[in-house]
Amino acid sequence: MRLFYKTHCACAWCTTGESFVLAVDVGTTSIRCHVYDKEAQIRGSCTDKVVPLYPEVGHVEMDPGEIWRGFITVVKGAVQDAGVQMRQIEALGISTQRATFTTWDRKTGVPFHNFISWQDQRAADLVKSWNRSCTMKVMGNHNLLYFLTRQKRLLAASLIVFSTQHVTFRLAWALRHYTQVRQAVAEGKCCFGTIDTWLLFKLTKGQVHATDYSNASATGIFDSYQVGFLCSLVSLPLSIFPKVENTGHDFGSTDPSIFGVPIPIMSVMADQQAAMFGECCFDVGDVKITMGTGTFMNINTESKPHTSVAGLYPVVGWKIGSEVVYLAEGNAADTGTAIKWAQELELFSDVKDTSAMAYSVSDSDGVCFVPSFSGLQAPLNDPKACASLMGLKPSTTKSHLVRAILESVAFRNNQLYETMLRETRIPITKIRVDGGVSSNDFVMQLTADLFGRKVTRPQHLEMSCLGAAFVAGLGIGYWRTREELKKLQSTDKMFLPRGANKEGACSRSREYIPVLQSWERALRRSMNWYKP
Repeated sequence: MRLFYKTHCACAWCTTGESFVLAVDVGTTSIRCHVYDKEAQIRGSCTDKVVPLYPEVGHVEMDPGEIWRGFITVVKGAVQDAGVQMRQIEALGISTQRATFTTWDRKTGVPFHNFISWQDQRAADLVKSWNRSCTMKVMGNHNLLYFLTRQKRLLAASLIVFSTQHVTFRLAWALRHYTQVRQAVAEGKCCFGTIDTWLLFKLTKGQVHATDYSNASATGIFDSYQVGFLCSLVSLPLSIFPKVENTGHDFGSTDPSIFGVPIPIMSVMADQQAAMFGECCFDVGDVKITMGTGTFMNINTESKPHTSVAGLYPVVGWKIGSEVVYLAEGNAADTGTAIKWAQELELFSDVKDTSAMAYSVSDSDGVCFVPSFSGLQAPLNDPKACASLMGLKPSTTKSHLVRAILESVAFRNNQLYETMLRETRIPITKIRVDGGVSSNDFVMQLTADLFGRKVTRPQHLEMSCLGAAFVAGLGIGYWRTREELKKLQSTDKMFLPRGANKEGACSRSREYIPVLQSWERALRRSMNWYKP
C-alpha cells in the first residue's frame, strides 16, 4: 500500500534550479521517504507498508524482495510527490531499523533466507543458556581485571547481558539451521548484513558491502570500545562482515539504471541514532525518546561508552570525521505493538481517540497492562515474560482498558528513565520525543509528570528520516554547521509536569505511586511465564 502526502505545484520549483536532500527510513512497519529543502521542510513524501512474516511461534521475518521493492517505490513516489526531478536530488541518506539481518550470495546477491527481525525470539533459549554459561562466568572474572586495570571494556565484559535483540545468537541459529549459509561461508561467498548493508549492496549493484558505526554497534557482535567486529564470538571469518565506515561517508552513488541518474549516498544510520541526530541532541545529557513499534530512550554520553549493570546498551551514536559520539540506550519492545493490538481487538477504531478515552475516566479501575509481547527489556531483561491484563472487573470498560494500556507505555518510559538516571549519573539537559506514539497527549503528559521534567515534541515526528538527511546534507555542504541545524528545529508542543517551575522542572509526581506499585506487581507476575 503506497501513500502520498503533501503535493505541491512543480512548475515554480523546476524553473528555480532548487536542489534537495532525500532520506529514506526503513522501519519495522513502514518504509518512508521524504524530500527536504534548505529549511528542512518536507516537500514531498511517500510511504509503503512493511508486512512482517510469522512462519512459526516466536519467529519474525521480512521478505528482502519486498523491502527492496518498497524502497524503490517510496523514493520514486516522494520525488514525484514533490514535483521535482531526480537530477535535483543532491544526496541520499538512509536510516534503517537495527539488528534485522540476512545473508546472501556475494556473486548473485540472492538472499539465503528472509530478514530475521530484531523482534524475533527464536534464539531466546540460546541467549538464556549463554547468559548462564561458564563462558559468561569467565567473562564475569573480568571484574577483577577491571579493578586492576580500570579499563572500562573489561568492566563491560563482566556486566554484559545478551538479549534476543542482538544479532549474535540469531546469526548463530541461522548458521545451525540453514545448510546453504554454512556452505557459502565455507566457500567464501557469503555476505552478512543488516538492512542498511543489503540496501547498499543492491543500490550499487554489488560494488559496496559496508555499514556504519551506528548500525554495527547495535548488533551485539561489534566491540564499541575497540570498534571492530568480534568474529570469534560467532566463529565466522571477517570476510563475511561488511566494512565499517563513518556515518557521514560517501558510500558511492546509486547505479544509474535504478533511478535514471546516479544519486550520491552520503549517510547510512541506525534509526535510533538518526532520530537522535534529527532531534539535534548533540550535547552530553541530551535525551531522546522514540516511541514507535518499540520505545527507545537514548542519552548522549559524548566520547565515553557507558558500561551498564541493568541492560542499558552502549552504542555509537555517529562517527563523523574523527569525532565518535556514544549513546547509552534502553528500550521497551512493544509500545506501538500494544496499541495496534488493542485496535485490532476493537477497543477503539481510530488511534487518535485513545487520549480522549483515557482522560474520560479518572483511573484504570485497577486494571494493569504489561506490554511484553516480545519479553521485557531493560532493566528486567526477561525474554520469557508474557503480556498480560490483570485486575479486570465487571465494571471495567473499554476506556479503562485503553487507559491501562497507555499508562503502561508511560510506566515503561519511567522505568527506563530511572535506570538511565541511576546508572549514567549524567545531568539531563533536555528531553525530546518523537515517533508515532508520541502524538498521544495522555502518554506524553503522564510521562512528563512521572519524570518531573519538561518533555518537548517536535512538529514532525519522523526524526529518523530527518537525522539521515541532516548527516547527508552536512556531508555535501547543503547545510554547514550543527548550529544551523538547531535553528531549523520546530516544536509542536511542550509538556510540563504539573506544578513545574519556569524551567519546566518539579518534584516527581507522587499521585501515581500506588498505581505504579500495582503495575510493578503485575509486571513481576508476568515474568518467566514461558518456561524453556
